[in-house]
Order: sequence, then structure tokens, then C-alpha cells
Amino acid sequence: MFADDHANPCPDRGPPSAPPAVRRRPPLRRTHPLAHVSLLRRLLLLLLLLLWAGAWTAGSIHGALITAGCIGDYGSDYLSTRQVARLVKSWQPQFIITVGDNNYPHGEASTIDRNVGQFYHEFIEPYQGRYGTGALSNRFFPCLGNHDWLTADARPYLDYFTLPGNERYYSFTRGPAQFFCLDSDKREPDGVTPDSVQGQWLQQALQRSSAVWRIVYFHHAPYSSGFAHGTHTGECAHMLWPFQDWGVDVVLAGHDHIYERVHTNGLVYIVNGLGGDSRDKLIRRAVPGSVIRFSGEFGALRLDATENYLLLRFFTWRGVQIDSVRLVPKKREPVVLEDKQLIPQP
Repeated sequence: MFADDHANPCPDRGPPSAPPAVRRRPPLRRTHPLAHVSLLRRLLLLLLLLLWAGAWTAGSIHGALITAGCIGDYGSDYLSTRQVARLVKSWQPQFIITVGDNNYPHGEASTIDRNVGQFYHEFIEPYQGRYGTGALSNRFFPCLGNHDWLTADARPYLDYFTLPGNERYYSFTRGPAQFFCLDSDKREPDGVTPDSVQGQWLQQALQRSSAVWRIVYFHHAPYSSGFAHGTHTGECAHMLWPFQDWGVDVVLAGHDHIYERVHTNGLVYIVNGLGGDSRDKLIRRAVPGSVIRFSGEFGALRLDATENYLLLRFFTWRGVQIDSVRLVPKKREPVVLEDKQLIPQP
């Protein structure tokens, strides 16, 4: 008689009510499990770009590492020119300087793009040649050589490049280094002696400079063991300026198609003329102060500069290091010039 009680132990409360309606959640939107990773990557890339831009700006002001390529006597459409250009680009330099003879044989308008733009157009701005796109801002800073002057007034050179100042001689600063480009050819209208207009400009620009490194470059090497144009010929004696007294740290030149490093008068002089055109012979006895000389293969000079050191290395086009020299900053005495003495920037 108690079977019903065991079957339904709960008190009888009338007919059972309908079960409460189940409130359904809206379906969740499915996302790929790695979607957040893509977003994180984008944010990380943006952060890296901001940091890089900040480092570049700081480097331009405060002297972070800069890397530059230096080529000389290169301006020909040869395989060797292409090989040297490939070497220089492999360094990913911020900019390139040249020590002259950019356009063989006669500095003509008809050959300059083939001899320069073909190999270095991505560093030139504005670039209007036929070998590709140019740079967003100019990163190619040549100097005039005697072959560039063989066409009247060096007009093809001056028309092809857009450079600071009067474009024949000028200066620019990158990071801890200021570069001073000179025109060492005797056809220079402002002269090529220390007391010329160009010479006075350089002296006073150096005195005004606050850069850690002051690097001068031009074409005619004042010290060289090259057979064709070396010191023994007297051809480049007009460029024996008092660079050390004026506060220069290193002098770069070309003209002789060799590589040589000379230490003299308290200064480092480098001849860097193996950019791709041809190679010259060396005289039997090196000039006094010559540390190393080489003409075995084409190559280029690499410059790495921070506030603490300036490293100069010469490599052959195959990537073999031939020479290396590391400089440390000089102690400099402050110089005050009266405004009336200043030669304006050309």
C-alpha cells in the first residue's frame, strides 16, 4: 500500500508545471586561434619602426653608428665597376661619397648616366635617368675629378647631381661626422690653394664644426706612391694644405688608381682609386709614411663612425679585407671667430 509513496516520494502538488524556458546565449563568433598573433605582430612591427625612426633621428644628432661607402676613379661601364658597386651595396651604407673621376673618359652628358646611375641610382635624388628609381633623399655625395672637368665647366656633372652649396665644394653632417668635399682641380673658379676662397671657406667651416669627426675628401692625392700621378711627379703638390692644423681627422683622395694609407704630419691620408676603371702601377720605393699600398684588385673603402671611434677598412670586390685603421677622437681647443671674418657657405 505504500508502493505509490516509494514511487513518488514528493507530496502531491497537482499536475506538474512546464519546465522553465532555457535562455539561449547568442552564438559566439568564432575567431582563428592565431588571429591575435597577427595583431601582435602588427603592433610589434609598428613599435620597431618607431624605435628605428627614433634611433635614426637620435643618431643624426647624437652620433650613433653610421656606415658609408667611399669609391674613387670608378666612372666606367665595366664589369669591375659593377663588382665594386655590388660590394658597396652589400654593406647597406647610409650614403656613398666619391673621390672623383665619376664619368670617364671625357665627363660628357651622354655617358654620365651609364657610368654612374646604372650602378648607384638608388642612392641619387633627384634621379631622372633610365636605370630605375632614385632615392627618397640624396645619399650620393661625389667630388669633382679631372675627367669630370674635361667637358666645359663640368656642366654634365653639375646638371646630373643635386648637391649642397655651390655643388663643387660643400659640407654635410651625418651622425658624429662632418664631411667636407673639395674641388682639387686647378680649373676650380674659387682656387685650390689654402689661401684661396675655397681654402678660406674650408678653414672657417672646420673651425665652426662641432662634429666629433671631420673628414675631408677630394680627387688629387697629395701623398701617393702611384706611378702615374704620385708624389714624385709633383702633380698634386697644390693640395698640401695644413689640414692637421685646421683640425681634420683624415683625408681621402684618389687620382692614382691604387689603394694606399700614409701617416704623415700627424694625419692619416688614404688614396682610394680602385673603384673600377683601371689599376695603376706602384713606384718601387714608397713615399715616406706609407703604411700599406695595394693595386692587386678593385675595391672600395668602408667607413664606420661613432662618437668613440672611426673605423676605415678597404675591401676588394671579393670581400677580402686589405687594410684597417681605427681612429679615436682628438682633443680640440675651442675657436672663436668674429662674424666679419667668416666666408659664407658656398
